[in-house]
Amino acid sequence: MTGVSEEARTSRHRGGWRLGGLGSLSGLLAGCSALATAELVSVAVRPESSPVIAVGGAAIDRTPPAVKDWAIRQFGTDDKLVLQLGILAVLTLLALVLGALAARFWRIGSAGVLLFGVIGAFAATNRPDSTSLTDALPSVAGAVVGAGLLYYLVGRLRPRPAKALADADQASETSNASNTSKASKASKASKASKAETGWDRRGFIVAATAAAAASAGAALLGRSLNGAQGQNAIASRNQVRLPAPASPASPTPKGAALRVKDVSTFMTPHQDFYRVDTALVVPKVDATAWRLRIHGKGVTREKTLTFADLLRMPLIERNITLACVSNEVGGPYVGNARWIGVRLADLLTQCGVEPPSKGGPADQLVARSVDGMTIGSPVEDVMDGRDAMLALGMNGEPLPFAHGFPVRMVVPGLYGFVSACKWIQDIELTTFDDYDPYWVKRDWARRAPIKTQSRIDTPKPFARPKSGDTVMVAGVAWAQHRGIDKVEVRVDDGAWQQAELAAEDTRDTWRQWSFPWKAASGGGHTLTVRATDRTGETQTQKRTRTIPDGSSGWHSVVVTVD
Repeated sequence: MTGVSEEARTSRHRGGWRLGGLGSLSGLLAGCSALATAELVSVAVRPESSPVIAVGGAAIDRTPPAVKDWAIRQFGTDDKLVLQLGILAVLTLLALVLGALAARFWRIGSAGVLLFGVIGAFAATNRPDSTSLTDALPSVAGAVVGAGLLYYLVGRLRPRPAKALADADQASETSNASNTSKASKASKASKASKAETGWDRRGFIVAATAAAAASAGAALLGRSLNGAQGQNAIASRNQVRLPAPASPASPTPKGAALRVKDVSTFMTPHQDFYRVDTALVVPKVDATAWRLRIHGKGVTREKTLTFADLLRMPLIERNITLACVSNEVGGPYVGNARWIGVRLADLLTQCGVEPPSKGGPADQLVARSVDGMTIGSPVEDVMDGRDAMLALGMNGEPLPFAHGFPVRMVVPGLYGFVSACKWIQDIELTTFDDYDPYWVKRDWARRAPIKTQSRIDTPKPFARPKSGDTVMVAGVAWAQHRGIDKVEVRVDDGAWQQAELAAEDTRDTWRQWSFPWKAASGGGHTLTVRATDRTGETQTQKRTRTIPDGSSGWHSVVVTVD
C-alpha cells in the first residue's frame, strides 16, 4: 500500500510539472502568435499601431523626466532599443505565467491575453499621433488569435474523457472474456493510469509546431511589408536635389579646427550626430506627399506648403551647433553641422505674423511632428534676426530620416526641446498661456536658452600621462547666439589659466580650445575647464540637473601622472 501511494504521489508530482511546463510553453507560443498577428495587421493600418510600439510610446509618455534622464545617461541613443527589449521581456514573462495559469484554469489564461490586447488597443488609440480607432486593430486581432491559440493548446493538455476510457474497458472485457481475472484487473489498472495522464500528446505537438511556424512566417511577412512601406519615402529622399543657397555659409576659417588628437571634429558627420527623441520607430515620410500647414493667432494668410514649395524659396546655409537639454556636464549630446533651409522668420512674415514686440498676438510657436510630438518655441526668438530655419538639408545632403527628413526646425541658441522639431508637419501660432507642449506638460521649462558650457575631450578620465610630459588639454566650448570669448583651465586648486581658442566660425557654432600642461609631479590631478561668453557671463560652478532647463557646472577630469 505504501509503495503504491508513493508511486501515485510521484506520478502526480511529475504530472504537475509537465502540465505547468507545457502550459508555459503554450502561453509563450500564444504570445508570439499574438505579436506576429499584430505586426501583420499593422501593415494595413500603420507600423506605429503595433502593440510593442504603441505600449512603448505610452511608457515613454508616462515616464517621469528623472527616469528618462537616467535612461539617456545609462544607455545613450540605445535607450529606445533597451525599452523595446524590456517590453518584450516583460511580455515573455507574462506569457509564461498566463500559460501556466491557463493549464489549470482553462478560461482565465485566455482572458488574460485578451486583457493585454485591450491595453495595447488603448495605448495605440491614445498616442498623440493617433487619428483613428483603426489603430486598435493590430492589438485586438493579435489578442484574439493569441487567446484562441492558448485555449486550444491547453485543451490538448487535459486528460481524455473518462467515458471514452470506460467504453474501451467494456469492449476489452467483452472480447477477452476468457482471460484470467488477474489480467483483467491489470488491464483496468493500466487504463486508470492512462486516465490520469492521457493528454493529447500528438495533437499538442502538431498544433504547437504549426503555431510556431505560422507565427514566424507572419512576423517576417509583417516586418517585410512594413519595411516596404518606407520605400516610397526612401525613393523621394534619393530624388531630392538641394539647390544652391541664396545665402551660402561663410567659408569656415582655417584655424577653426585644431590639430589635436581626440578633440571633437569641428563639423560633426551626420552618422555621429546625437539623436535624442521619443520616436521608437524613425518616421519615414514621403517628401512628395508631405505637407506643412501654418495657422493660428495672428496668421492673416494661412498657408499649406509642399516640399517642392520650400525648395523653390530662397534658401540659407549656416553652420549651427545644436545641444540637447538632456546633456549632462561634459556629455556627448551636442554637435555642429551645416544646415540648409528656409528662413523661418521670412516664412512667418509671409503669413502675416508679427512678433510680440511689434504687437503680434502670439508669443508661442507650436510645431507638431508626424509622430505627434509638440515643441513650443518663443515667437520673439525665431523672429529676432537669428538664423532660425526650416531645415531641408544637413552637411550638404537631404536630411537623414533619423534627423527629421523631409523638414525639421533649427533655431540657434535654444535647446532642442523648445526648438528642434523633427518630421514637422504643422506650425500653430498661439500663446504660452493657452497651450502647453509635450515637454512643458512634463515639468520642463517653457523657455530654454542654451547655457554657456565647455567640455574636456582630452585627456580622457583616468588617463596616465608620464611625469615630465606635456599633455595637451583640449576640448570644445559653446554659447550659441552669444559666442565664446574665453576658456580657462585649472589644475587642481591652482589659478585659472587662459586656454588658446581656435578661430571662431560664427557665434552660433562651438569653438575648440587647447591648453598645454606639463605633468611635472606624480600622483592624481584634477583638470577643470570653464568658459566665458561674449556677454561677459562666465560659466557657473553650481551643478544643476538637466531638468528643467539644462545642466550647469564645470567639467573636470582626473588623471594620474606616473
